[in-house]
Amino acid sequence: METTLREHKKAVTRRSLAGAALRLAMERGLDGVTVEDIADEAGVSRRTFSNYFAGKEDAVLDADRQRFQALVALVDTRPGGEDPWQALRAATAELYRTWPVPDVEWMAQLRLLRRHPSLLARQAGDQVALERDLTAVLVVREPDEEVARLMAATFLATIRTGIALWLEGAGEQQLPELVDRLLSRVRVQGT
Repeated sequence: METTLREHKKAVTRRSLAGAALRLAMERGLDGVTVEDIADEAGVSRRTFSNYFAGKEDAVLDADRQRFQALVALVDTRPGGEDPWQALRAATAELYRTWPVPDVEWMAQLRLLRRHPSLLARQAGDQVALERDLTAVLVVREPDEEVARLMAATFLATIRTGIALWLEGAGEQQLPELVDRLLSRVRVQGT
């Protein structure tokens, strides 16, 4: 029970720091925010901030990274005989059921912040890592690594397109349905 409470407290602190980083960066611009500002806003020490994040960029992008990790885990735990593309679609649907869909305002804010060069660099690195991690779990279902990698890259491009369309439409459509519709339209070799 104590471990569960400790894990809960750590998760709350992490979310608090990430939320403070995003709020302050939107108010002041990323360059106008320091790690100390974020720690103060979250009511923790600079040292506590450093236990969770290497820098303010990592804190701003934390929610995306958490979703990425959850998605990879969901794909990995899909039934073994399931087609790889279907495993990606089913894992995405499960992600949207278990993780709250971000609201349009939050996504728009994050999109604006991502124009900052240091965030763009981190985001690009995150996308490469996600593609690598998805490829690793897809290779179990699709032994041809080139096909698995192409599938992971195509999947991620489709998700990004869905999110962009959702934002441009100001959330008029439900994001999970929009993404699934786009994923259903992609033709992938071997599926």
